[in-house]
Amino acid sequence: MFRTAFRVSRLLARITFCFSFGGRFRGGRLAANASSRPVGSPDAASRPSRARAVLGTAACTLALGVALSACSPTYDWRTIMNNDKGYTVDFPAKPGNDQRPVQIGGTPMQMAMQTAEAGNAVFAVGTVMLPDDHEATQRATLDFLRDGLARNVGAAPDAHAVQIPLAAGGRVLGLEMKLSGEAGSQHEMRTVYARLVARGPHVYQAAIIASKPLPQEQVDQFFSSFQLY
Repeated sequence: MFRTAFRVSRLLARITFCFSFGGRFRGGRLAANASSRPVGSPDAASRPSRARAVLGTAACTLALGVALSACSPTYDWRTIMNNDKGYTVDFPAKPGNDQRPVQIGGTPMQMAMQTAEAGNAVFAVGTVMLPDDHEATQRATLDFLRDGLARNVGAAPDAHAVQIPLAAGGRVLGLEMKLSGEAGSQHEMRTVYARLVARGPHVYQAAIIASKPLPQEQVDQFFSSFQLY
């Protein structure tokens, strides 16, 4: 599996709290290692036995195949029920937890995060605990999250309406976004998929942040499983 150069919680904090990306997805390490001893190098050409060269090439090909297989994205989906925050969702790996303060419209709040990494992407659900359940507070928080996600990839904060399912049946209205753009000082491409929704004294952000577009079935698995209590 491709490794990231940053901690998952730090990445999501930077995206959510409107900081710039400071880390990178490292996708080329295997390729760099594989090319450090190219076929046809002086060492290979100087081998006295052609048979050894052929066997060596076959062994390298087999080893590379195993390495590439080991780096293939793995999605080990499991259902996580967060009764404290009021949602259930499928994560592609065991999620970690984080919480930190945010300032929204001059009001201090807390945001809890559950995050999991799979392949070249981070999957996360953030929950902002509001001081009340007033519509104005919900709207300000939704705008804060929407604008922060867009700003971090240099994109317009475009969103469209989407229905978010309730675990007990029914649906509530939320926002859906798909953004792509350059992030951080390294200007690396990121694709962000997100759904935002308010319910009572909580505003939720379900998001995927990837270094390249994901297979649609993985995106659908995550978002279709996201349900509120």
